[in-house]
Amino acid sequence: MPTPLLKFLILVLFVAVLASLSSALMFLFKDHETGRKRTLYALGLRITLAIALMGLVGYGLQTGQLTLGAPWHGAAG
Repeated sequence: MPTPLLKFLILVLFVAVLASLSSALMFLFKDHETGRKRTLYALGLRITLAIALMGLVGYGLQTGQLTLGAPWHGAAG
């Protein structure tokens, strides 16, 4: 998988996680009086997307397509 495609998929999954989280918040306020379970389904989708996101980041780190670029990473004291 090319690196730009990997980064694009990571970005898409991150935006999807945020969208799912915001929809769960909206459902929480909207379905407060009714017994609907849309909030639980949205949060379950968020968990699934977050696991896929972590797996994709792990894949990128394992294959060397993603690197750690923090200033403190790899600095010898």
